[in-house]
Amino acid sequence: MADDNARDKPRVHGLGGVFFKAEDPGALAAWYAEHLGVGVQDWGGAVFPWRREDTGGSAYTVWSPFKSSSEYFKPSDKPFMLNFRVDDLDAMLEALRAAGCNVLDRSEDGEQGRFGYVVDPEGHLVELWQPAVEESGE
Repeated sequence: MADDNARDKPRVHGLGGVFFKAEDPGALAAWYAEHLGVGVQDWGGAVFPWRREDTGGSAYTVWSPFKSSSEYFKPSDKPFMLNFRVDDLDAMLEALRAAGCNVLDRSEDGEQGRFGYVVDPEGHLVELWQPAVEESGE
């Protein structure tokens, strides 16, 4: 049975990105572009637009290969990282800390928005992203 208070807890509202390590990110991105039609952009990744079901606002998911030597996924030694979109990063991180989760003392703020990090029980880095601005559903 679902928790009656689940609606009041901070939750993710979409997949913000799939990031993974590759021996040759450029060549791999070119393969995805040629054979699967993935719209790889100059920066080496792709953006897939979608609409939020709950608000109707515009959103997107990013797909991007990283160099296999990248340390961006640390402290995880896994070859991929998931990025989830959240509406309130501070509330999400606070709830995760209160639940005893491994929330990292690492954050980023920039033109794309705010980022926070948690490591799941199997050692995968999970990036939580509060986008800078969301478009309305109009």
